[in-house]
Amino acid sequence: MGRRILNTTDSTMKEAARVAASLQAPEWILALEQTAGHGRRGRAWTMPRGNFAATLVMRPTGTPADFALRSFAAALALFDAFVAVSGRSESFALKWPNDVLLNGGKVAGILLEQSGPHLFIGIGVNLVAAPAAAQVEPGAVSPVDLVTETGALVTPTDFLTPLAAAFARWESQFVTYGFAPLRQAWLNRAARLGQPIRARTATEEFHGTFETVDAQGNLILSMSRGRLALPAADVFF
Repeated sequence: MGRRILNTTDSTMKEAARVAASLQAPEWILALEQTAGHGRRGRAWTMPRGNFAATLVMRPTGTPADFALRSFAAALALFDAFVAVSGRSESFALKWPNDVLLNGGKVAGILLEQSGPHLFIGIGVNLVAAPAAAQVEPGAVSPVDLVTETGALVTPTDFLTPLAAAFARWESQFVTYGFAPLRQAWLNRAARLGQPIRARTATEEFHGTFETVDAQGNLILSMSRGRLALPAADVFF
């Protein structure tokens, strides 16, 4: 996979859309400064210099459902990269659908967008600074940063090396064996598995026990009225 390092850009996701048609192979686009980043549902993503903002541009085979399951590969790759740079594993957990937690706080987020045959996997990591709690949605997990929580000071370019290598490994697993090994690996690292959570869709909020993630990547919530499969939601603890 190639790498493109930009000093500054509006958004690595927007840059990915601009260059995707010209790429002959998957490529990571890393920006040292990002002026107009965004997260899920168009939410602003604050990106001070020293934090990590990158997008992987791919042209994978398979169905749109297969495309979406790459979020699990990205989460697992982030987990591996964090362990590689911090020397810790017990401090990190994966939060469905697209976040990585460090000591219970959000340290990284993942955003997937599809444009024709191309898949863009955007990743933001709080390496040196985290947004203020007032900047996040009420009830959401508080943001944290890597250096404050672990003492590991890592540059964005240095973080990309273990991240890209780990993603390549998980992508190979997915292409060769399907989602099953990624699903099990993700569950082994899951936050609040077997515990009560709240899951909020655009129209409803559900309370129940986080039972599992199914073979399609859906969150399975166990409630008094039965089991519910959610393909997309915001999860609150």
